[in-house]
Amino acid sequence: MLDCGEGTQEQWRRTGLSWMKLGHVFISHAHGDHVFGLPGMISTMGLLGRTAGLHVFGPETLRPFMDCVLQSFCDHLSYEVTFTAIDTSKHEVVFEDRSMKVWSLPLRHRVPCAGYLIEEKPGLPHIRREMIDFYNVPTWAINRIKQGDDWIADDGTVVPHERLTSPADPVRRYAYCSDTMYSPQLAQWLDGVDLLYHEATYATGEKARADKHGHSTAAEAAALAIKANVKKLMIGHFSARYDDEQLLLDEAKAIFPNTLLAKEGLVVKV
Repeated sequence: MLDCGEGTQEQWRRTGLSWMKLGHVFISHAHGDHVFGLPGMISTMGLLGRTAGLHVFGPETLRPFMDCVLQSFCDHLSYEVTFTAIDTSKHEVVFEDRSMKVWSLPLRHRVPCAGYLIEEKPGLPHIRREMIDFYNVPTWAINRIKQGDDWIADDGTVVPHERLTSPADPVRRYAYCSDTMYSPQLAQWLDGVDLLYHEATYATGEKARADKHGHSTAAEAAALAIKANVKKLMIGHFSARYDDEQLLLDEAKAIFPNTLLAKEGLVVKV
């Protein structure tokens, strides 16, 4: 989960997903609209009998909030909540498992703030079934071939690994740039990502206000998408002053056409 604002529990229930499947929460910064959902969510998991640990990542400035929540409201949990502070000034791996890496992205806001880049690890190549059948390769050898081994036929013929497989699926990458001013230096780390979420709080007419409060305009989000050569841009975090966010979408699409608006319940295939 990336950030945890108010209403998180309600939205999560609408997805139909189990609370027990959530193991890691990455918080961008210690502003209420990004963390006020954590106390209730942590408490609810305890009431449901959760036993697996929950890992929360975020800036060091989030630690007092986490300590207060855990000591005041969640001191008898059935599971452990671990907080890991990240350095918001660095681009580095903050979490890794067998399937993915999560990198921090330095953002420019009024308080220490980090975005996150989620990068899938390369998978194994696909077996070409027709070639496996042609060479009578036994089932026990398939995993070794996926790992890179060649196959030696009964007559001694060496069948190259490449002839028996096709390339693995391309690695998918998703970047989440929460509250931030326009930061062109991000492009070096976002190059070619499949989907970039970037805040677009204001239209260009409110550029001075955006700078004052540490936010971006829709045009600036689109400019970063161009600079980073991303495949798709999703903008969000809209100011309440806009009754119709179509204005922001039009501004972004004029620069980067493959842009969409973030909306509650939206599902985007990466």
